[in-house]
Amino acid sequence: MAKQIVHGEDSRQAILRGVNMLADAVKITLGPKGRNVVLDKKFGSPTITKDGVTVAKEIELKEPLENMGAQMVKEVASKTSDVAGDGTTTATVLAQAIFREGVKTVAAGANPMAVKRGIERAVEVAVEKIKELSKPVKGEMIAQVATVSANNDSTIGNIIAEAMKKVGKDGVITVEEAKAIETTLDVVEGMQFDRGYLSPYFVTDPDRMECVLENALILIHEKKISTMKDLLPLLEQVAKMGRPLLIIAEEVEGEALATLVVNKLRGTLQAAAVKAPGFGDRRKAMLEDIAILTGGKSLTEDLGIKLENVHIEDLGRAKKVVIDKDNTTIVEGAGKSQAIEGRVKQLRTQIDETTSDYDREKLQERLAKLVGGVAVIKVGAATETEMKEKKARVEDAMHATRAAVEEGIVPGGGVAFVRAVPALDKVKLEHDEQIGVNIVKRSLEEPLRMIASNAGHEGAVVLGKVKEAKDANLGFDAATEEYTDMISAGILDPAKVARTALQNAASISALMLTTEALVSEIPEEEKAPAGPPGGAPPMY
Repeated sequence: MAKQIVHGEDSRQAILRGVNMLADAVKITLGPKGRNVVLDKKFGSPTITKDGVTVAKEIELKEPLENMGAQMVKEVASKTSDVAGDGTTTATVLAQAIFREGVKTVAAGANPMAVKRGIERAVEVAVEKIKELSKPVKGEMIAQVATVSANNDSTIGNIIAEAMKKVGKDGVITVEEAKAIETTLDVVEGMQFDRGYLSPYFVTDPDRMECVLENALILIHEKKISTMKDLLPLLEQVAKMGRPLLIIAEEVEGEALATLVVNKLRGTLQAAAVKAPGFGDRRKAMLEDIAILTGGKSLTEDLGIKLENVHIEDLGRAKKVVIDKDNTTIVEGAGKSQAIEGRVKQLRTQIDETTSDYDREKLQERLAKLVGGVAVIKVGAATETEMKEKKARVEDAMHATRAAVEEGIVPGGGVAFVRAVPALDKVKLEHDEQIGVNIVKRSLEEPLRMIASNAGHEGAVVLGKVKEAKDANLGFDAATEEYTDMISAGILDPAKVARTALQNAASISALMLTTEALVSEIPEEEKAPAGPPGGAPPMY
């Protein structure tokens, strides 16, 4: 396949055309009065969205050189979404502004490498200023951050705030589609894992088909239990105490399971058995988590403890265990808080160090089960199209809220970026590097201009009024079309989102500026279909 090579200014202009096509489609969604974008799907109904990264991911341009530019800006949006969970549209607007201004200066003869250094230095200063502006999140603010991120939907904001309150900042909040129209919140307290009872004979509440064990002892065993003789000494000790017993093992089968069921039916011992959660190494780790939470021992091969030698002290304890056919929930385990804290610290370190998204997700789930619990937000809507759109907004708002709890909040509506501009006035660099600083100064104003413009106002006029204000928190509330104190009005952005959006936008734009050649495949001309063979009689 032959390739085409484009050099110098032509290469930057081709990238700019691609960047503009993608950014112009994404930036109309910015702000409370941002418009919707409708995405065509090969199957099913079209998707209507106001989520920047969703729009960006759909865009693929026909012209290969322009497509390179679009794909590089798409990277800005997805990277910001991965790190901060929100701010994708802002990041795209910033990237477009930095690159557009940069291309002009390079065309006028500036040295792209010096401009790049200037941009990087300016971004460092602006990020410091954003961190300075940030305030820790208190009470009401959580709901306000979530509301702003969910495109001013206060119902979503309040549900997320309630979920955060119940499971804490380390808790896991999952989003599912509901069967009804209402959006609801379910909270699972304690540690829950997806394994149900091994026999329906263990059920204690036939109406709800649940097995409830109050003040239970818990045996945690890594291998199969099939013969009774190993288990008998322990069962006798438990029966004397008159306490219920939960057995968590790889499998409880044959004679061992039959004995447990018979004793349960006779009333001599209230017991239940469930399979161990997870597989392989993950199973070992989860059993260890359960052991730490309940103050027991996880009987693995490594420890060398045989089942017949197990004492009552080796068993975990919990105030209540609820088992249905699919899930087991352990509430209020009797583990020592010091041991649990140590385990939590260890999991946090693993989360920071892992490079796999899948592993990180699983580690976060384990962390949540140890510290707070799991909240499930069930998103309801009248139609499937609305459901998809609403679910995406709930996920965005959830990430934004978590980011706000981590690094605090700054005034929203693009104000934080505008307030970072004066800090750049003090940055004095040599020659073309100063041009890089000036580019960032102009670009930081772009999100506010865009929010105002989407609300039907003249961006430059609104920007002028905000810049003149003495109060650092004063900004333009596009929803009510008034100038107001952004913090008091509850228009807040997580500092992490603002910071990440700016850093990612500058990183990719500065790289694109230093592009001097593009290499891509030459698009093939579609050949016309062959006609019928010559001399063939016409067909009637």
